[in-house]
Amino acid sequence: MDRWIDHVVWWHAYPLGFVGAEPEALPDDAAPIPRLDRFEPWLDYLVDLGCNGLALGPVFASETHGYDTVDFRRIDPRLGDDAAFDRLVRACRPRGIRILLDGVFNHVGRSFPQFRQALTDGPASEAGRWFRWSGDSADARSTGGAPVPESFEGHDKLVSLNHDEPAVRAHVADVMTHWLDRGADGWRLDAAYQVPSSFWAAVLPAVRERHPDAWFVGEVIHGDYAAVVSESGMDSVTQYELWKSVWSSLNDGNLHELAWNLSRHEEMLTTFTPLTFVGNHDVTRIASRLENPAHLGHAVAVLMTVGGIPSVYAGDEQAFTGIKEEREHGDDAIRPPFPDTPADLAPFGATTRELHQQLIGLRRRHPWLVDARTTVEHVTDTTMALRSAPRHDGGGGLVLLLSADDEPFRFPDELHGEVLAEATATDDPLHLAPHTWRILTG
Repeated sequence: MDRWIDHVVWWHAYPLGFVGAEPEALPDDAAPIPRLDRFEPWLDYLVDLGCNGLALGPVFASETHGYDTVDFRRIDPRLGDDAAFDRLVRACRPRGIRILLDGVFNHVGRSFPQFRQALTDGPASEAGRWFRWSGDSADARSTGGAPVPESFEGHDKLVSLNHDEPAVRAHVADVMTHWLDRGADGWRLDAAYQVPSSFWAAVLPAVRERHPDAWFVGEVIHGDYAAVVSESGMDSVTQYELWKSVWSSLNDGNLHELAWNLSRHEEMLTTFTPLTFVGNHDVTRIASRLENPAHLGHAVAVLMTVGGIPSVYAGDEQAFTGIKEEREHGDDAIRPPFPDTPADLAPFGATTRELHQQLIGLRRRHPWLVDARTTVEHVTDTTMALRSAPRHDGGGGLVLLLSADDEPFRFPDELHGEVLAEATATDDPLHLAPHTWRILTG
């Protein structure tokens, strides 16, 4: 069955950072600022890059960074209002751009109305049942054993929802349906690894009744990805294993790590199609993560020639740098404001943008890559050959040659093919200069 998601390459942006919004919510009496409109000048850039999906970070009313939601039915006034969202949808549709929203349904901010009510009425109240409470914690002991709200990973400003509560399940289903009705195409489910799979299994069918083509991808970092998808009813999860092995295998001169994780990736593709990426709003930029700048092309080439639904984090295609730090505001460097239009970008990123255009274009010319079968044809610590071929139909595939070696290297004759893309041209398609890559027919 041909699905729209099988043809999407996402351009992923963090809206509050992208538009340079205030670090905290506007005063209650402040007028909304329609900054979502600032995405419109970037839509043609997105399409020119080869992408056809806009994956947005949090856009709903929140206290600070967007992941402390206070109202899921209201656009954050720092970004605008319903009318601004509707304008963005109308601007995307004629360009064939799909929209993915970020649903933070594991936790909420402390100003969330039900939580405020719960603090007044107590844990056993109707509002209190929306949240998880603990009587066995340092906070509880300091208050004489009174129950305290559980928080997300120790962040006391992020209050954990009670996913067994029917009212919470109904609310989340209602929110997801509401924004799909307004023009969204799917949801990224933030911190899905913290939410019981039974919650998604209960919520998603109700949403799919009205929007059977909607796509749901969960943020999952560790564990059995295929089991999470099967048990939850989600369509996909984030492929953090592949993300990590791409950069660390290049940095460490250990491409066997990438080979191992590609074998796990292949197992996943037999049951679902993961969301693949080499950068996102939660991790150090790939241009900063890689110790050798020449390896940026290697990372993008892997992303675009193996199975999965690829996502490009906005700015990575311009070689933006930024290091994530484990401190308050430690994400600021990886979530910077963007200029008003693409014409205002610094010129140093043009070469990396052209690299992305080339490799995304190659992927578009080979749509079967979404669930390609990838095999490791050759691997040493510093050289690798990957063959990707159609999973269901016959026909030719692609061979990706990678060198992270300090010396030239010639690959075996059986990998010979026509050159489709490369970092550096040579007379012999099987001969790679140090720290280069090439894609051949295969």
